[in-house]
Amino acid sequence: MNPIYLDYAATTPVDPQVAEKMAACLTMDGNFANPASRSHRYGWMAEEAVESARRQVAELIHADVREVVWTSGATEANNLAIKGVAQQHKEKGNHIITSSIEHKAVLDCCAYLEQQGFEVTYLKPQTNGCISIDDLTAAIKPETILVSLMYVNNELGSVNPVSEIAKVCKANDILFHVDGAQALGKIAVDVEAIGVDLLSMSAHKFYGPKGMGALFVKRGVKIAAQIHGGGHERGMRSGTLATHQIVGMGEASKLALVSIQQEEVRLSALKTLLLNQLMSLDGVTVNGDDSGVANILNVSFADVDGESLLLSLPTLAVSSGSACNSATMAPSYVLMAIGLQDELAHASIRLSLGRYTTEEEIQKAVESISTAVHRLRGMAA
Repeated sequence: MNPIYLDYAATTPVDPQVAEKMAACLTMDGNFANPASRSHRYGWMAEEAVESARRQVAELIHADVREVVWTSGATEANNLAIKGVAQQHKEKGNHIITSSIEHKAVLDCCAYLEQQGFEVTYLKPQTNGCISIDDLTAAIKPETILVSLMYVNNELGSVNPVSEIAKVCKANDILFHVDGAQALGKIAVDVEAIGVDLLSMSAHKFYGPKGMGALFVKRGVKIAAQIHGGGHERGMRSGTLATHQIVGMGEASKLALVSIQQEEVRLSALKTLLLNQLMSLDGVTVNGDDSGVANILNVSFADVDGESLLLSLPTLAVSSGSACNSATMAPSYVLMAIGLQDELAHASIRLSLGRYTTEEEIQKAVESISTAVHRLRGMAA
């Protein structure tokens, strides 16, 4: 019997409708051609499929279709946005503002740019995992050219006040990039209403394929390309477009758009059930803000070793934090940044729910966690 999957923040399974659409773009009797082949019908059909998917992604985030640039995922989109702005606008300034709890795809970009002579300010989050507007405002300098902050934190589920951040950026003539990987498909995202300049997306976070993403680039915003060769995507990202992957992201976007409100209500009820039952245990602490997105819950269990807890849950697929950092046994830098001590940070797990999570699975998960916590505390006594 497979473990109960509660790691949707790491990745989601491809929706069967998405897989079906993708499969139709792979073989000779399908829509397999190069979208850049404009001298025959096969290429025209592939291009039409790509542009249809672009419209679907644009509709999900309320953008103009010409503002969607295909990438291989949110990591590449973050690289393109941050390095692209830095290189394009370095004559204007060399200062970037981000936070200490961003995804590694943002933090490592910033570290690279520091080696190139850029200055980066890393804002400390509040205990709820969000960035203070006052702290952001105080960090701005005449040389500031970019603010890069995530929409939803991947470990805590906390939601940044992106609209307010955008207003501060606009008032100071600073470009605003948002890592939206954990937001799409979970909450309504409207780039026009928010006022964001760039937003990174990843298909596999909302039931699309891995290896596929996009970057929203507001019309009029100039960025330097990071991948050269062929001038695809209006010169911003060269490379033969993967029709099947793109079609998959488009279909996932279409499904997310019609189900997002209903799914948010359903997952919120499941998260509340999960939280209330876990809180019946002694020494349970919610990390971040339990009013964040409906699908992520990060909790710590006092007097329990985190590694032992994970090993004691073979019937559950959960994580101790971001999948990108699971290879190290160091405590989560996100949890440390919001003020947790080493011991409690080590005793934390992230439970993330999704489209196929059921109430029965939540009940079984609580039983497994409760049994494991009681047993480990008994062994430590």
